[in-house]
Amino acid sequence: MSDVGRRLRSAILTLTAERAPRTICPSDAARAVDPDNWRELMDATRDLARELARSGDVVITQKGEELDPDAQWRGPIRIRRAGT
Repeated sequence: MSDVGRRLRSAILTLTAERAPRTICPSDAARAVDPDNWRELMDATRDLARELARSGDVVITQKGEELDPDAQWRGPIRIRRAGT
């Protein structure tokens, strides 16, 4: 995993822990890592959210419904800490 990937993973876990039980937007984590170029990190952030959901660390939601991290979905998502 690249340095940016490690930083994104850490940002997702830190922000979801701090805001639990509320959710975060993937852009929150991307902005925490690179405020000026966060849009370029969005695909990587969503991919890491999928990985973290597969491992049970976070839950990905859309319109309040939990999403399968292996399913095809599009549109705005939210991330929350698992178990909250």
